[in-house]
Amino acid sequence: MDALSIVAIGGIVLSLLFAFTNGYNDAGADVATIVSSGAASVKGALLTAATSNFIGAMIGGSAVVLTLQGVLSSDVASPVGMSIFSAVAAANLWNAITWYYGIPSSSTHALIGGLVGVGIAFQGMPGVNWGWGELLCGHLTGVAKVLAFLLASVILGFGGSFILMKLARLLLRRASVSVNRSMNRLQWFTTGVQTLAHGANDAQKQMALVALLLVAMGSPTFEVPLWVRAACAAAMAMGTLGGGYRIMRTVGRKIFKIGPVHALVAQANSSLTVIFATFLGAPVSSTQVVTAGVMGVGTAENHRLVHWRVGKDLIVSWFLTIPAAALLSALMVVLLRAMLEV
Repeated sequence: MDALSIVAIGGIVLSLLFAFTNGYNDAGADVATIVSSGAASVKGALLTAATSNFIGAMIGGSAVVLTLQGVLSSDVASPVGMSIFSAVAAANLWNAITWYYGIPSSSTHALIGGLVGVGIAFQGMPGVNWGWGELLCGHLTGVAKVLAFLLASVILGFGGSFILMKLARLLLRRASVSVNRSMNRLQWFTTGVQTLAHGANDAQKQMALVALLLVAMGSPTFEVPLWVRAACAAAMAMGTLGGGYRIMRTVGRKIFKIGPVHALVAQANSSLTVIFATFLGAPVSSTQVVTAGVMGVGTAENHRLVHWRVGKDLIVSWFLTIPAAALLSALMVVLLRAMLEV
């Protein structure tokens, strides 16, 4: 077995590790609202999220996979194993950094940044399918498509939650405090749908990476075998069970004081946004959608009660993720090429 094949196998291992860290990081945001509102214990919420993530990953289809294929130029990822290894290593490292500091950043952004860094390291700017020219012609493709949907998902997360919160307050204006018990019970359903949508969207990213590596190792066609889907789903579910407690505290407590109605609205809107994105084949960040949703319900209630300093720090981290991961993956490519002399 040559060195490049070993790197490709290492890339598969790192892709499964990325699924684990993706589940670990995103679990904090996914269950932050149901836990902070008092509707569920941490363990109960994480078990629900892990189960739903696994099911979502198994039934999620492959539309997002096809979108990720278009980020790199068709002739750039040679050798494929080194390209994917570098991109996923960078994404894993960024996930670890943001987890350490309790920042709910995007695993999706980190992976896209890693792929962009690989393309630039191999062929410069032409190594990445930016999609700007096609955008001017009215077509979304490549990086432009990914960024457009990521931005749109955050806007929908904030705006949708804001509108739904105003509507909820209108409908519940004469409700008694006892309605909170019904909303707490309903949160188990909305959290399940939200995390199922998360699994359906996010797991496809890791599946795409493993499928590309299998092609590099001699697979005749680009497809996602059942064992790859099951392995990615299991890795994400196990990561979810671990739970990102630092991120959970940031989303659930440091942005806005969440009550049952806030949690229910944020969960419902996040579920609809991520399901819609998955249907369109858009690799969005469920963490950012949830975080934007919490800001949205808080603004609808009273913008003065939202801790905007925390929100600003989160937004800065969102914009830093892609260039930071791109730099890390480009450095990884340079290091591997020097070591393997390719």
